Amino acid sequence: MAYDKIIPIHKRLDHCVDYVRNPDKTGLAAALGYISDTRRHGDTVVLETGINCQAETAYAEMKATKRRWDKRSGVLGYHLIHSYSPGEVTPEEAHAAGVEFARRLLGERYEAIVATHIDHDHFHNHIVFNSVSFVDGKKFRNDFSAYYGEIRGTSNAVSKGRGLSVIQPQGKGKSYAEWNAEQHGKPTIRGMVKQDIDKALSEAFTMKSFWAALEKMGYQIKRGANVKHTAVKPKGGQRFIRLDGLGEGYTEAELLERIGKARTEPRTAQPPVISIPVRHYRWRGSFKPRKKVTGFRALYFRYLYLLNGKSPRRRPIPFSVRKEVIRLNQYVEQFLFLQTHKIDTDVQLSNLSASLQGQIDRLEQERKVLYREKRLGYDVELEIVKFNEELRPLRRELRLCMRISENIPVIRDQVEQCRESQDKTEKAKTQRKERIHGR
Repeated sequence: MAYDKIIPIHKRLDHCVDYVRNPDKTGLAAALGYISDTRRHGDTVVLETGINCQAETAYAEMKATKRRWDKRSGVLGYHLIHSYSPGEVTPEEAHAAGVEFARRLLGERYEAIVATHIDHDHFHNHIVFNSVSFVDGKKFRNDFSAYYGEIRGTSNAVSKGRGLSVIQPQGKGKSYAEWNAEQHGKPTIRGMVKQDIDKALSEAFTMKSFWAALEKMGYQIKRGANVKHTAVKPKGGQRFIRLDGLGEGYTEAELLERIGKARTEPRTAQPPVISIPVRHYRWRGSFKPRKKVTGFRALYFRYLYLLNGKSPRRRPIPFSVRKEVIRLNQYVEQFLFLQTHKIDTDVQLSNLSASLQGQIDRLEQERKVLYREKRLGYDVELEIVKFNEELRPLRRELRLCMRISENIPVIRDQVEQCRESQDKTEKAKTQRKERIHGR
């Protein structure tokens, strides 16, 4: 089975090329005999192949491609590690599979060098390739979909063709946002659905009462004899989510088992409530009341309050609002920005944006002069770096202004939806109480 990891190279591509071509890493005893596409260092045979270039001049050829298309910044190349389980392949087979994998992935577009390291029990290929195509100058796309589509798919195809085991996907695929949130311990849509299911289970005594509790929360439920996979959709959600895709403990059979255990297992005794005497203090002196925030800051503050699951009198918060918790860090950053600059109105936000844009334009004009001097041979690299350091935070703040301007109407609509939903719930409770008392 081949495992893949891709690492972007942002500086010193030559060091990476030198590392993968290190004979101490790729050496084989001469007794292995002749291996195709190898080169010799004295008595050492190195498994090494150049793709769309010569292995000995790979770095020089990659640099020439970058110069030709004027793409010498950003990601310089990629270092892809293609490894195999111990004992699954011989060194020759590992190298041949790595070369085939690289040729299929990169085609006739990118220079690459493939070197097979055998200094560990698991043989592995190091594939270093140029980020810029020598055919049309386009850069290699490296993102979540590229990894799970092109790289993983090509790897499995090569392994299947050579009779090796492949990586089987576990469970249903996830969006990049959800995958990334889980990697960083952030809340996800599926995580919130699981919380609601747990809450409904805690209130249920039978599966019928469990489904009723979910429906009361606003969930739509798709189940029955003609439904292959039981699924639920929260109020405000875009699509149904299969229960068996939520992880261990959330299939319909496992939920029934959990309800059965809750009925048979004794409840744990609640700890006694200890009353603590309350001390009252009187303030002597004067204080200046804090000025109440209004406008944009008040709106963001209210929205963050809702995203944290808090609501006056513990009223339910619609799922359409709760699901935005996956962007909580972005909203916090925007609120702190508004707080720092004391921005509450569209006019104030527009004025700040105009001021930032003016500073950026001025610095870019001054930097243009330095670029002209650099082309004439003057040593002005340090001055250019200083200008770039000044421009970076200004551009970041300008982007924040643009995001806030885009988010304000969305947040207003979300807060209004929350208010209407809560008013509707409160009205239903009042009507229910009136009917009970009327009897």
